[in-house]
Amino acid sequence: MSKDQPAVGEGPSVRVSLSLPEGTAAAIRDITGRREFSAYIAEAVEHRLRSELIAQDLEAYQREHGRFTDEERAWARAALTGEADASGATAA
Repeated sequence: MSKDQPAVGEGPSVRVSLSLPEGTAAAIRDITGRREFSAYIAEAVEHRLRSELIAQDLEAYQREHGRFTDEERAWARAALTGEADASGATAA
């Protein structure tokens, strides 16, 4: 993504064409109604994009600094979930 391009979830809306399996489209309409269909799709796509961008950043970090240790993974899991890590400590 270029620096002058809006970040994920930002900028004006643009119209795009999208093809979905009929059952998928019907399920989304059942949940959202016709007016919120685009917002539902945008939210799902933004979530997927953010996940992929985070994964890319983590890979780049690990290429430069080495793989995360089991302890670092446990700390991150505790920080994200609020649960105690293997040592019993909650990440702060």
